[in-house]
Amino acid sequence: MSIDDLRTRQLAQSARWEGERTAAPADFGSPADEYRAATTAAALFDLTGRTHIELTGGDRATFLHNFCSNDIKKLAAGQGCEAFVTNIKGRVLGHVFVFATETSLWLDADPGCGNDLVAHLDKYLIVEDVEIHHRSDELEELLCVGPEAGGLLGELLNIDAAGMPAYGVARAEVDGHPVQIRRTPWTGHPEWALVAPVVALPGLWDQLTGSGCQPAGALAFDALRIEAGTPRYGIDISEDNIAQEANRTERAISFTKGCYLGQEPIARLDALGHVNKLLCVLQVDSDQIPPAGATVMDDAGNEIGRVTSAALSPGAGQAVALAIVKASHAKPETAVSVRGEGDQSHAARVCEQRTSASGG
Repeated sequence: MSIDDLRTRQLAQSARWEGERTAAPADFGSPADEYRAATTAAALFDLTGRTHIELTGGDRATFLHNFCSNDIKKLAAGQGCEAFVTNIKGRVLGHVFVFATETSLWLDADPGCGNDLVAHLDKYLIVEDVEIHHRSDELEELLCVGPEAGGLLGELLNIDAAGMPAYGVARAEVDGHPVQIRRTPWTGHPEWALVAPVVALPGLWDQLTGSGCQPAGALAFDALRIEAGTPRYGIDISEDNIAQEANRTERAISFTKGCYLGQEPIARLDALGHVNKLLCVLQVDSDQIPPAGATVMDDAGNEIGRVTSAALSPGAGQAVALAIVKASHAKPETAVSVRGEGDQSHAARVCEQRTSASGG
């Protein structure tokens, strides 16, 4: 079994691609129906290509704690957290989700981040009892989203999926293959990421879709994650941003954990009480999707930021976007406008992010 086998199954379910079939399908015929399933029932998204890094060894927690913005040492087996890997200037080298098991720490990150993260951590590994394993070629990921998803997973995997806490992690087996179930916050709706060996993925897809999860594509997922304010590293945030600018401080930064690489500038910025710019969710009064880089303006026509990514939200019937804007204009309900292609402007407003990672 391979990714090609998964693509064959998806093609039989009316999958449509906008590029190469090495990537996840754009949709399965109706992004609106797929979005509706994720928000009212259960939908299954293909997140193949994400970064998976495993840290083993007795010093793994202390070691990773020294390079992450959140408190890694407090994680017990079955728990997790969100964090930034930062450089000495407090700038973001990676946006990671860390999950602790009895024997490992797992880092789950956006596609294409693995080599840089491994190289960064390995640079500081001297005598510690830590081994860094880049597992991205061995493991792949599916995401089950929706109010009915927890019950479906509970029946299929014989676990209390709905009872898992935010950032929790559990283990199950499907057809003899190990599967990690991770409680993630990417869409703001009840959701569970399933991480399994590549060989297990086609069978897992079959079982989940056969149990009632609607196959869903990247167009619906992008709308959901943008509405939730979830950034993509290298698209919405990068090394150009200090950690607080990602607007996930309460979830991803601890100010009590002690020293780590980048802690001083992050703490100094916190002491000042504000940042100059923030990543925000915008709802645009148009069904035209603004391109990345589109200008965001205040009510006087002054540039206050730029769009980083955007999608058409079937829920709103309008475009939604993530944008880095001046902090003075980052409060929810602030009126702005977005200048798209051909200098055409559309009214927009800053929206509250959806933040739920629990409930099921």
